[in-house]
Amino acid sequence: MFDSSVLGVDPGVAATGLAVVVRGGAALRVVWSSTVRTPAGLAEPERLRRLHEAVRAAILRHRPAAVALEAVRWNRNVTSAMAVSRATGVVLLAAAQAGVPVEEYGPLEVKMAVTGSGAADKAQVRRALVRAHGLRDVPIQPDATDAVAVALCHLSQVRLRGAVR
Repeated sequence: MFDSSVLGVDPGVAATGLAVVVRGGAALRVVWSSTVRTPAGLAEPERLRRLHEAVRAAILRHRPAAVALEAVRWNRNVTSAMAVSRATGVVLLAAAQAGVPVEEYGPLEVKMAVTGSGAADKAQVRRALVRAHGLRDVPIQPDATDAVAVALCHLSQVRLRGAVR
């Protein structure tokens, strides 16, 4: 009825956060997390290939029921947003190849689900994951922490959708 295992992804070309969060009854648990880093000196296609391989390997290893992805923010830096969009496309491709459904959540939606405030900073998000949601093993790396937050947002949303039906 509810997704019980989700791969959260905070996409980027230089650094992508990945985290698998599992729900067992009411308890949530971080099973695995990582930050995929690609060297700045590599050509973008090679960086994207490495990202694809890392996401594909995470899906094959952890067999999540869904992939939750932080949606691209279109701020003033269009170049940065385009790079994140390309990284997002690679994640979508890896999920599609594995037959895993994908849901996207905006940064505000993720912060609201985790902290109750859309203005929360990264430190507040991490504290809320540990204190308010009782998660252990929340990674210190900011991108991986964000991936945990995206996964938790998805698990919360799926549960709410199921309760409404």
